[in-house]
This record gives sequence, structure tokens and C-alpha cells, in this order.
Amino acid sequence: MNYILVFVGGGLGASLRHFINVACAKGFGTNFPFGTFIINITGSTVMGLIAGYLAFKGEASQPWRLFLMTGILGGYTTFSAFSLDAVLLYERGAIGLAAFYVVGSVAFSIAGLFAGLALIRYLA
Repeated sequence: MNYILVFVGGGLGASLRHFINVACAKGFGTNFPFGTFIINITGSTVMGLIAGYLAFKGEASQPWRLFLMTGILGGYTTFSAFSLDAVLLYERGAIGLAAFYVVGSVAFSIAGLFAGLALIRYLA
């Protein structure tokens, strides 16, 4: 059942992400990735709202957490999970580890993308 909740939530989040990307491309053009920019910011904000609410105000069952956070927000943007992980490391006092996580994730992800492109270009 948990997999179904994540599956349905992920589909909803991905559909919303696609809608925002299309709307931003039509409304603002494609010279800057406004859609992704807006999605990353709004997804991280909503993740903070949900995580904060669950931590300080309410109790939610694991199925609701999976549907909302892993499903909808995971389909909408994984940047929200990245942001939450970075903040949790920082709040635990692991500032160096948080910095490594942020810088390393960005640097290695971009390097991985370059490497993947280079490999495909070489093989093609």
C-alpha cells in the first residue's frame, strides 16, 4: 500500500511540475529556467512547512508522510528533500557535513552530468 501512495503522489507532483514548467516557458520564455527555479523554491518551502508542522504541531501517520513528502514533493522536486537533508544536518550541529553535502551534491551532480554527456558524445 505504501508503494501505491508514493506512486500516486509522485504522479501528481510530476504532473504539477510539468504544468509549471510549461506555463513558465510560455509566460517568461526559455532564456532562463524559471520553471525549475520556481519549483525548487516552492518545493523546498512546502517541505519546510510540512516538516515543521509534523515536528512541532501535529502527528501524521507514515502513509501520509509517504504520500505528501516522498510522493507529491518527490515527484514535484527532489530539491526539497535535498534542502531538508541539508538543514537537518546543520540543525544537528554537523555544519561541516552539511556544507560538504551541499557543495558535494551540486558539484558531483554537475560533474556526473558532464561525464554522462561526454560518454554519450564519445560513443555516438
